[in-house]
Amino acid sequence: MSEKASHPRGVHEIYCCGARVRISENGVEVLTEPTVESCPLHEALYGTKKINVEAVRKSVEMKIAGFGFCCSNRSFNAESVVAYGASEMMQVWLEKRLIDCAVVVCEGAGTVITTNGELVQAVGARLTGIIKTSPVEKIIERIEADGGVILDKASARIDQLEGVKRAFDLGFKRVAVSVAGFQAKAISEIRKFETSAKADVLVFSVCNTCVGNADVEYIAKADIACASASKMLREKVGNKALLQLGMTIPVYALTEKGKGLVLAYLTGFKDKLVVFRTKELPYQAKDRGPRIKNI
Repeated sequence: MSEKASHPRGVHEIYCCGARVRISENGVEVLTEPTVESCPLHEALYGTKKINVEAVRKSVEMKIAGFGFCCSNRSFNAESVVAYGASEMMQVWLEKRLIDCAVVVCEGAGTVITTNGELVQAVGARLTGIIKTSPVEKIIERIEADGGVILDKASARIDQLEGVKRAFDLGFKRVAVSVAGFQAKAISEIRKFETSAKADVLVFSVCNTCVGNADVEYIAKADIACASASKMLREKVGNKALLQLGMTIPVYALTEKGKGLVLAYLTGFKDKLVVFRTKELPYQAKDRGPRIKNI
């Protein structure tokens, strides 16, 4: 990608390793200290052993230079990045026709509704928590060309509840939606809509590194939750899990619906697996996950 083409457009804010980051035409600004000290996944993707403000800035700059993150020439590569990611699973569910559509978030576009599994993975493969974003014309054009519907092209608004409602207005009956931890209250609103509309919604809770006590009660209403780097989520949500995927960044199936879709995803999983019973979850191994700073 050329330097000119990989210049960010608009203004965007994300979470990366617990740090709040602003990306704009003026560059990358890390607004707060990261809460994560080290993370095996971050090290595997970006080569960073110790996470500090400079490491966060460099990793975001790598995404901009390498993948056009927040840029007009954003990459839409549907290659799998992690084993148990929300976008990886939603792609499979769409391809197996276990759900009708997915409601996800993309920088430069906001809330996106799509039936295209490859688009879901291309959008979410290297995404971290998008707090807010602004329209990037070329990103919106690419999403629409690949069968995506943008909730609000004018503002690139992120509103997963309204995205779910739009999906049902479009005639979809079985909807999967990703909800970031810092927007966890939306899960309760989605559940209320699901009941009143007699809908079928699979809620996948993602980007949970920075969640607080007030968020846990909402995240517990999800069907599937990624623990991210949150010790709190491991302790207070992991113990409610029916099934756990992985240990480094564990993913918990919290409902029978979530468990069933996780198992459906695993039927096509190419790597070898170990499956065993346990009397309680979460299942944890010392020094296998992210290390949080004592702040």
